[in-house]
Amino acid sequence: MTNISQHDAPLVLLGQGAYAKTYPVTCTQSKRSAEEQTRIDLRFLIREPADVYQAKGKDFLTAHALNEFRRCPLLYRKKELGLIPERDTTAYLIGRAAHALILEGRERYQREFAVGGPVNPRTGQPYGSNTKAFAGWAEQQNKLVLSDSQAALVEQMAAAVKEHAIAAEMLSEGVAEGVVRTEYAGHRCQARIDWINPDIHTGIVDLKTTEELDTFEAAMRAFGYIHQLAFYRALVATAGGAHNCKGIPTPGGWQLIACHIIAVEKREPFRCGVWRIEPAVLNEAQRENEEAMRDLRQCRETGNWFTRYEGLRVIDRL
Repeated sequence: MTNISQHDAPLVLLGQGAYAKTYPVTCTQSKRSAEEQTRIDLRFLIREPADVYQAKGKDFLTAHALNEFRRCPLLYRKKELGLIPERDTTAYLIGRAAHALILEGRERYQREFAVGGPVNPRTGQPYGSNTKAFAGWAEQQNKLVLSDSQAALVEQMAAAVKEHAIAAEMLSEGVAEGVVRTEYAGHRCQARIDWINPDIHTGIVDLKTTEELDTFEAAMRAFGYIHQLAFYRALVATAGGAHNCKGIPTPGGWQLIACHIIAVEKREPFRCGVWRIEPAVLNEAQRENEEAMRDLRQCRETGNWFTRYEGLRVIDRL
């Protein structure tokens, strides 16, 4: 039997965009031993455009929709019926552009976004993004449009993530914007996950943009980011599971799938931070998610879409 040296071993390209690297196929080249390292089999992931995924949202429960239900079942129902349209805000546009550049690479970013705008011949400066001239130019691009200042903001956020050692390492291997669909807790569910690293110790990585990192931990709880990750973890566990380096399923390994958040500021000094959500916290969020999913089934059965503010509330401290 011929031994394959480290230099002769076949290579596989992992990661995307600026984070793409080649790795030897053999398990012996991993950073952890085969006994310690478990892998998430990513073959269950579906690759599809964002608009296709969004169109299927009416048939599948998502983490975003479940968060809205946990906040207010009546709001969830009105949005489900199309009575409250989703707003495509500037903040959402910049966040979407940052995700494309940071996670999927410059080629995908340039395919999806046009940058710049028409120049005012009298001043030699670009027209403002709120002007009629800019709007007319934007309609001709057949892409989402970023002004020069918005594009510069996206570039600075991307540079901040790339320069953060822990964030860059997490994004060095894995799949961006992979879709998972599966049955979970009695509901047909789907998720489009920012990044999944097949190393179970890195696991699911969610990218967020924020005004400032100092208050991000409060925002993490206020906007349901932990519940969102718990939802993702449950879907990945159901659809994929964990295997060791030899492809053997690891009993109970899905419970160890790590979940992380990378957050980057949208203004100077463009700080980037990384958080790991502890398993006990994810387990509690998962219990609350599943309780909400039971409530959702009951609402559908009874037609009673409550607000969670029907009862008297009491303020008993400052």
